[in-house]
Amino acid sequence: MKVRRIVTNIASPDVAGAAPFYGGVLGLDVLMDHGWIVTYGSEETAKAQISMATQGGSGTPVPDLSIEVDDLDEALRRAKEGGFAIEYGPADEPWGVRRFFVRDPFGKLVNILVHL
Repeated sequence: MKVRRIVTNIASPDVAGAAPFYGGVLGLDVLMDHGWIVTYGSEETAKAQISMATQGGSGTPVPDLSIEVDDLDEALRRAKEGGFAIEYGPADEPWGVRRFFVRDPFGKLVNILVHL
């Protein structure tokens, strides 16, 4: 048996509220929309991963989500332009990533990163 996909589910009273952040900031596509659940994603193949942590690295809180992008500066620009407060970074970390933390519209702490 192989795990084919891991999906993060975020409880929300207003699933349309995800569009400005997950569609606008991150540029994800709506892959499924049943009204009560909207799934954002990319058609690119993604690795299945799940992490457990005592802290978020560099003394930060553990983020709810980590999202790797190919252009961190563009993601940062979009987040600021969208009015999303940056809670950490951007920072070059000693384990080889550049990242920033931002809260999504539902209060989830999102670690947006690029590998250096």
